[in-house]
Formats: sequence, structure tokens, C-alpha cells
Amino acid sequence: MNDTIKSEISPGVRLALDLGPLLIFFAAFYFTGKNVFLATGMFMAATAFAMIVSVMKTGKVSAMLLFSGVMVLGFGGLTIWLHDESFIKVKPTLYYLMVAGILFFGLWTRKPTLKLVLGHAYPGLSERGWTLLSRNWAIFFLVLAASNELIWRTMSTEFWLGYKLWGALPATILFALANLPMLNRHGLNLDKTDVDMPPQG
Repeated sequence: MNDTIKSEISPGVRLALDLGPLLIFFAAFYFTGKNVFLATGMFMAATAFAMIVSVMKTGKVSAMLLFSGVMVLGFGGLTIWLHDESFIKVKPTLYYLMVAGILFFGLWTRKPTLKLVLGHAYPGLSERGWTLLSRNWAIFFLVLAASNELIWRTMSTEFWLGYKLWGALPATILFALANLPMLNRHGLNLDKTDVDMPPQG
């Protein structure tokens, strides 16, 4: 039953669930007079809402969305409770490192964990294709972790948030698209492909 419901969800809805909370965080930051704590509260609320919508639409919350949501709620809560914005800023770094670690562990055990999360989005992809895709995303997330650390520790909150929206997010989308030629060589059925990517940290 859940698989049937899931197949009816449009790519646009999934994209909104993944990226909507980040866009709300960005908008709230500016509409609240650059109050990062109020924006963080709205970020948490939007993330919780995305998880609820996911349950209503699919009957469950995907592992990646759940992982991301728990980190947003946890680090967002610490940010507000301790009134220290460094928690919400370091959250993406830890998210990227943990996802990269999970992907590298999957490669080490020869069981690509990315396939468990995005298998529906890449029909026909061979095991070799999944291995290469997992490796590429793992390395990419390490680069994102290093970039986030550099920027939040050396730049203003406004610059950091702009980087997440106009830097990290477009880079992630372009990276997902850049992998398509390689995936096509390893059995990907482009006619049925629904380009997807892990949620943003």
C-alpha cells in the first residue's frame, strides 16, 4: 500500500519536502530582521511539518529525511535554548560528515547504503553504478563539510546563510546532474529516472 502511495508523489513534492525548510529558514531570517533564533524556530517547525507531510503522503518518513530532521530539531533546539547560533551553523558540518561516513561504511562492507535511500530514483542501475555513485556523494559531502566549516567560522551569519542557499544548494543539484552520464553507462534507465539527491544538511 505504501509503495503505491509513494509512486504517486510528484518529484516537485519531494523536492519541496527536502528543500522547503531551508528556504523558509532563509526567508524567515530576513523577514524577522535577521534574527537567527526566530528563523531557527521556524526552520524547526518547517522541518517537523515536512516530516508530517511525508508520513501523510507515503505512510513513513524516509531514512534521510528522518536523519536530517532529527539533527535540525536537536541542534535547532540547542541554538534557541543556549542562545548560541554556532549550534545551527555547525549542524551541516556534522550532517555531511555523518552521511559521508555512512556512505564510506557501505562501500567498505560492499553494500552501498545510498541504494537503500535512492533506489527508487535510479531504476536499472548496476551494482557498479551504485558503488561509484556512493563514492562520489561521499567525497562531495566531505567537501561540503569542509566548506561549511570554513565559511561559518570566518564569515557573518548572513553570508553563511547565503552560501547555503546560493552556493551549497545549487552545487548539490549540479553534482546530482553531473553524475547522470556515468550512471547511464552503468545501466540507468533514463526514461524512468527521477533525479533525486540526499536532503540538505
